[in-house]
Amino acid sequence: MALTLAVMTAPNPRDTDVAEPADAPPLETTSDETVLSRPYRALSIGVVSVVLLIAFEATAVGTAMPVAARELDGVSLYAFAFSGYFTTSLFGMVLSGQWSDRRGPLSPLAWGIASFAVGLLLAGTAGAMWLFILGRAVQGLGGGLVIVALYVIVGRAYPERLRPAIMAAFAASWVVPSIVGPLASGAVTEHLGWRWVFLGIPVLVVFPLALALPQIRRLASGPVDGDAPASFDARRIRLALAISFGAGLLQYAAQDLRWLSLLPGALGVALLVPAVLGLLPRGTYRAARGLPSVVLLRGVAAGSFIAAESFVPLMLVTQRGLSPTLAGFSLAAGGGTWALGSWVQSRPRLEPYRERLMTLGMVLVAAAIAAAPSVLIQSVPAWTVAVAWAFGCFGMGLVISSTSVMLLKLSPPAEAGTNSAALQISDGLSNVLLLAAGGAAFAALGGGTVTHAATQATGSHPAAFAAVFLPMAAVALAGAWVAGRVRTESA
Repeated sequence: MALTLAVMTAPNPRDTDVAEPADAPPLETTSDETVLSRPYRALSIGVVSVVLLIAFEATAVGTAMPVAARELDGVSLYAFAFSGYFTTSLFGMVLSGQWSDRRGPLSPLAWGIASFAVGLLLAGTAGAMWLFILGRAVQGLGGGLVIVALYVIVGRAYPERLRPAIMAAFAASWVVPSIVGPLASGAVTEHLGWRWVFLGIPVLVVFPLALALPQIRRLASGPVDGDAPASFDARRIRLALAISFGAGLLQYAAQDLRWLSLLPGALGVALLVPAVLGLLPRGTYRAARGLPSVVLLRGVAAGSFIAAESFVPLMLVTQRGLSPTLAGFSLAAGGGTWALGSWVQSRPRLEPYRERLMTLGMVLVAAAIAAAPSVLIQSVPAWTVAVAWAFGCFGMGLVISSTSVMLLKLSPPAEAGTNSAALQISDGLSNVLLLAAGGAAFAALGGGTVTHAATQATGSHPAAFAAVFLPMAAVALAGAWVAGRVRTESA
């Protein structure tokens, strides 16, 4: 099961709501053409392979992370390795949208993948935890650039009739890595070392890039209709920078539990609040009915689930003595049940019950998160987490896909792009903030002192893990109430 939302290094079933360019020229196509027909074959294989490889890295990283943090003597900074990615990806998404509109998606895609590869190399060769976190941050910038650029490519290069098929291929690209990724990562970590989980991906990306880039240049490069490049929206770039720096300062303050940390924490809040108010729909913070609640629900669901999921492998390795492979297996079934939840919510006959499906989904997420720390009790089987997480991922499939559907339903066509960006910002920012909160609780209760070997079962600091999971379960349960407000009173 992917440990990002982001979530998100590349398009996945969680993020299928990016608006297409309104004025993109229609492409000629015949009714018997598919995404694998000759005009699109190289492009389709190339972009889907990029998504597949990035998805594999995203699902594999959580399995290797406990070992990496322990060997780099950085367990106390464990949450930074995840939130650092999310923090920079927030800026990358906004920048990529501006860049794609100004020059076309080719440059942000190429630079994004290059940044992602450099980040992998930095993380894989890091000799200290701060270098590892820096590598993850560079990865996040690249991931943010790639996610938006790929969707712009779909909107420009494929005719409308073929777009659902290529988007389905993107979604399918996450199922196999969700199942195989943690297991393969665990095996690589045990037999070759955790560094190869990061160092192996950059080489593999070369082939799909070589296949796709010429087709992207032919079908989707340059500004739409050859118009003069549009200027960057300086205000949105400033707000994106403010969110990234503010989130980073808050994360630092949450991990460095001293009175002096109040200063960067206050500065982070001062940067975040006006930026969030400027980029999210009015009324989001108070769960106003309709679109604001849809955007808020996306953040509540993504943030609570990802913050909890990030600590599952670490808990199983350090508290129950599982190997990285077995710890990763606890998340493997989630990819399939997430896809199943997404499929269930797409059934036309369930459309009138979408609000109830989202409420049910959040209840399942809350129950899964609350059940996870039960394995801190030695008599509870470790596989309990795998079962609970499968149900939680099913709930996430119901909620995340439904928020995308509801967002587009409630957005006027002229505002679909702005609202889609707001949904992704809510997703990514909540990951950063709730990871910061969870990391602070974990560090405050001594979680950072866990240094036992992965093969030894220990009972050290179980309260540190409970302090992460139980509050996140409460946040997810609050999301069930927010789900009841996604429809307007007149709907």
